[in-house]
Amino acid sequence: MAGYTGSKDEYLKRLRRIEGQVRGIARMVEDDTYCIDILTQVSAATKALQAVSLGLLEDHIAHCVVDAARESDAAADAKVREASDAIARLVRS
Repeated sequence: MAGYTGSKDEYLKRLRRIEGQVRGIARMVEDDTYCIDILTQVSAATKALQAVSLGLLEDHIAHCVVDAARESDAAADAKVREASDAIARLVRS
C-alpha cells in the first residue's frame, strides 16, 4: 500500500485544482494575456505542485521508509537513498 493512501482523496483534489490552473494558463496564452500575469499564474501552479510533492515525500518517509527500517538495515538504506534522490530532483527542479 502506498504511503499516501490515507490522503489520496486530498491529493487528487489538489491535483485537479492544479490541472484547472494549468488549463487557465493555457487560455491566458490563447487570449494573449499580459506576460507578467501569466507568469504569476505559472508561479502559483508551481508552488501548488511543490506542496503536493512535499506532502508525498513526507508520507513516503513516514510510511515507506519507516516500514523498510523495520524490515532490515538494507531495506532502510535503499528507501533512504530513494528519498534522498527524490529530494535532489525536487531541489533541482
